[in-house]
Order: sequence, then C-alpha cells, then structure tokens
Amino acid sequence: MVWGILETPEGAHVPGTAPVVVLADRSDLPPEYAHIPPDQLRHGTGHFSNVVLAPQPTTSPNDPLNWPVWKKDLILLITGLSAGVVGAYGPMLSPGFVVIAADLGIGVEKLADATAWVVFTIGVSLFVFNPIAKKVGRRPVYLVCSIIMFSSTLWGALSRDYNSFLGSRIWGAFGMAPYEVLVQCTIADMYFVHQRATRIAVWNMFLLCGIAGGSLIAGYIIEDQGWHWTFAWCAVLFGALLPLVFLFVPETAYVRAPLEERFPVPGPDARTSVDKEKGLTTNEVDTTNAREAPVVEEKHSFLRSLKIFTGVYSSTSLLRIFLRPFVILFYPGVFWGFLLYGATLTWIVVFSVVNASIFTEPPYNFSVSQTGLISLSPFIFTLIGELISGPLNDRISVWLARKNHGIYEPEFRLPLVILPLVVGAAGFYGFGATVYYQTHWAGPVLCFGLANMAVACLNASVFPYILDAHNELSEEAFVAINARNFLTFGLTYFVNGWLLRDKALKVFVVLGSIYVAVILTTIPLWVFGKRARYYIANNKFLQKFMHED
Repeated sequence: MVWGILETPEGAHVPGTAPVVVLADRSDLPPEYAHIPPDQLRHGTGHFSNVVLAPQPTTSPNDPLNWPVWKKDLILLITGLSAGVVGAYGPMLSPGFVVIAADLGIGVEKLADATAWVVFTIGVSLFVFNPIAKKVGRRPVYLVCSIIMFSSTLWGALSRDYNSFLGSRIWGAFGMAPYEVLVQCTIADMYFVHQRATRIAVWNMFLLCGIAGGSLIAGYIIEDQGWHWTFAWCAVLFGALLPLVFLFVPETAYVRAPLEERFPVPGPDARTSVDKEKGLTTNEVDTTNAREAPVVEEKHSFLRSLKIFTGVYSSTSLLRIFLRPFVILFYPGVFWGFLLYGATLTWIVVFSVVNASIFTEPPYNFSVSQTGLISLSPFIFTLIGELISGPLNDRISVWLARKNHGIYEPEFRLPLVILPLVVGAAGFYGFGATVYYQTHWAGPVLCFGLANMAVACLNASVFPYILDAHNELSEEAFVAINARNFLTFGLTYFVNGWLLRDKALKVFVVLGSIYVAVILTTIPLWVFGKRARYYIANNKFLQKFMHED
C-alpha cells in the first residue's frame, strides 16, 4: 500500500500504471515493461530527461507522439482558440437577457429555456459525433463542426423572431460538441503523460476564458451595437478559424501496436540460452534482449495532411461505440469525473443564467455593459487557476512517481483537488451570502471569480486522470462525463424560479454543499482507484465489450 492506495496482486497488469522514472532496481516495473531493456525505453528532454515517456512512441515519423513540439502546440492553439469562441457562444447573451427578451417579445424565463435547450443539444450531439470520431478520426469532426458553428452564427445574426433565434442556437449547439470532448482526446493523441495536465490546462483556459470573456465583451456589443452583432462577431471569428483548422489541424488518431508486439518477449529457447550463457536459474534470468523493430514508413507530406478522411481507425461497429459511454459511466473513476465536472460546470452555468436577474435589479442596478463586466473577475481568476494548476499537477505527479520507485499511478493526479475544494467552497457559499445580505458588489463578483478558478483547477485533475486511467476509451469516457449537460439542462430550466422562491443564500448553500460533497468522493477513489482499474481490466465481459472489435 503506497500512501493509502490499495495494491493489486503482484505482477498483475493494471491499465494506467506505468514507469516514468526507471531506477536501477527494475523489480517494481509493471509486467508489460519488465522485459524491455533500459536503453530501449525512450525518455523526455530538458527538465524531464530522466522521465520515461508514457505511452512509449513507435519509431514511425507519422506517430503523433513523435511530431515536433511546435506542431503539437500549433494544433492545440488552433483547437483551443476555437474552443474559446465556442465557450463564448454559449453564455454570451447572458448580460442582455432582459433586453433580448423584450426585443423578442418573450419573458426572461423563456429566454433561459433557450439556453437550456442549447445545453441539452450538446449532450445529445456528443453521442452522435463520438462514434464518428472514433471510427474515421478527429479531423472530419473538427471540420464539420467548425462549418456548423460558422453557419449558425450567421443564422443568429439574421434571426428576427424567437423561433429563428432558437433554431440558430440549437444548430450551433451541434457544432460545439467536439470542443467539449475531442480536444482532450487530441491532447492524449499527441502528448505524453507528464505533459498532459499542462496542455489540458491550456485548452481549459481557452474554453473557460471564452465563457467569461464572451460575456464581458458581449455586454458592450449588446449595449452599443445590438444583440445581433454578438452573433456577427462570432461569425467573423469562426470564419477566420475555419481555414486554420483545415490547413494546420491534421488527423491525430493513430493505431499504435501494444508493447508486447513491438518488443516481443523471446520464447523458451531464447530464455534457455540466456540461462546457460550466464549461469542463471530460470527465476534469476535478467532482462532479455527484446528490441523494437523499426517501422518502415515514409513521412506524410503537407498535402497528405490536408486529406479529410485518412482511414478507418476502429473496426468496432458504430452501435457498440455508441453504447460504450453508457457502460463506462459506471467505471468508478469515470463516474467520479462525471460528478466533479457536472457539479462544478453546471453550477457555473447557473451563474450565467441568474447574473442578469441579480445585478440589473436593486440594490446593484447594473446596466447591460456593467453586467458584462462582472465576467472580468472569472476571466482573471480562471487565468490564474490554469497557470497554477496544470504545470503543478504534472510536477506533483512526476514527484510522487519518483517517490514510488519510479512508477506512476493515475491517482497521483488527485491530491491537487484540495485547492479547488477550498477555493470553490468560498466561491459558492460566499456568492449566496453576499447577494442575500446585499453587500458591496465587489463581494459577489469576487466569489464568482473564485468559483470559476475552482473549475479551472479541478479540471487539471479530472481530465488527466481519465486520460491516464482509461486512455484507450478516452472518447467514450469524455462523452459519459459530458452527460452532465443533461444535469445542466434540468437545472437551467428551473433555476430562476428557484432563485425567486428561495433566494440566493439558500440556493447557493445547497449548490456549495453538493460541490463539497462530490469533491470528497476523491478520497475513496484515491484508496480504491488502482484496485478498481485492476478489476475492470480482468472482467471478461467488460474487456470483450469495451475493447474487442
């Protein structure tokens, strides 16, 4: 037992457990690595030069793990910027809810319902696009969804009644799907374990800053140019990003042979010869002479990278891929991620729905642009949270691996949740109290920022953990986690009425208490997480249904 983590049978294969620092004593290596000579294991560079790369890349120049860092980071930048505009598209109208509702001839609650339907559509569309991305790759989905976003924003800019407005929002929600799931999978395609939390923090920074910054800028646009121009400016941005996605975001899906095939273990005859040559008994035989056969493959040209469809990456039926998220949701680690991600991001959406109702009324009496300015707080705190949490999580994980005889466990991503536990509790409880007791506006605005910072820090633990523990099923896992959209849909539908009935203090005490409770489920995951991964890997039904084609 390492620091309370329950161990599994000695020599057992546990997905996610991997060496990241090879020490002189190789007795603790996972069995799938134990036969590989140390000089065959590839390492990182710079500060991480003593870190063993996990996963181990192939020798192919077309393996995304082998791409130069600038190319990987450029892909992340373009998809991250797209995620930022997608993040803005969702809540950008929140500062002008009262104005927009009046212009469309509807009530504020009905306008909030439109937001709820957007969230619901995102949840549904994930189950459509996940099988496609798993089957034919990420690139076609990115391109199709970028086109959907561009067309939906043009439609929204031209809409003149509620039905047309609602239609444009729902159509756009289909295009938002890959930036809820697919960017994380792309990060897993290109980056190693010790790099992932930092890159996920970059993606999350774009997304959350888009959510906050979109409302910030939209307040001024709505007040000075009218709400239609919020869509028009999004159309400009998507129109600029679409060619960048086409030119510089190649396919990152890659079929990589397992280690036991790339480094074949010599058979009994070879083992016997080692015995005789070195005078060792069978139990004393040292590392064998396994060598990886080089992949003979020409490097793909730039023109080749522009192909939209580059092959089939899974022979599994679309129906089975569609069903897998419903199964993987009940994996302990994935269900934990669903609870944490759902209970934080859903509550953040609640802020965007209720802010206009709270701050445009006495005692604050904010204008539309002033209501938008509230988002400056979460924008700043999100940046701080992302700059801290991603790199810190990677360094903590490597440090714990060194202390654990060089062996990395995905559970090493979990200690960082202590930070968002404290910050988030202060944010949620504080917002309810400051609004209820009508303090100076700085009180609730500060707490709004702290709640967003908590989301940023929490995601630096949730997503890397899922990627590391269930890497082969990352698409299905993220679809399952993002089923939280249905939770958000339900809450968004009645939160304004709940706020009017029970007032801010009671509402946010309930939300804050649920938030604290779900974060505390990290404790049993820390203790039982490795053992759960072991049992899943040895369950014949799950292995057949989830992994076999």
